[in-house]
Amino acid sequence: MKPRLNLWLENDGEVVFSIWRMRLLQAVADTGSISGAAAVMDVHYRTAWQKIHEMETRLGHKLVQTQVGGQRGGGATLTALAHNLIAAFAQVSQELEQQMTERVTAVLTPLLDNPLK
Repeated sequence: MKPRLNLWLENDGEVVFSIWRMRLLQAVADTGSISGAAAVMDVHYRTAWQKIHEMETRLGHKLVQTQVGGQRGGGATLTALAHNLIAAFAQVSQELEQQMTERVTAVLTPLLDNPLK
């Protein structure tokens, strides 16, 4: 049995950042576009764009720089803040998951191994 963690950050009850949103930003970085990221995440372009817009509005900082199409086409890149946010959030998430796994192993596993005690 392995515990799972779904971590997100809120501000005034509104989601600002989450594991899913982190993956969306990483997909933007990997594909070079919001539409490419939407395809990777299996969501509509509008959904991807809205989530990015929500994050930027709620954080008060730009996370994605976009370029309108032209001869070479449009594209999107992450800001330095977005890269740093992804790295920090991933680190915290991994650390919390490790701590949670250790705690579940220490507390719940003995209970499940010997349910009559």
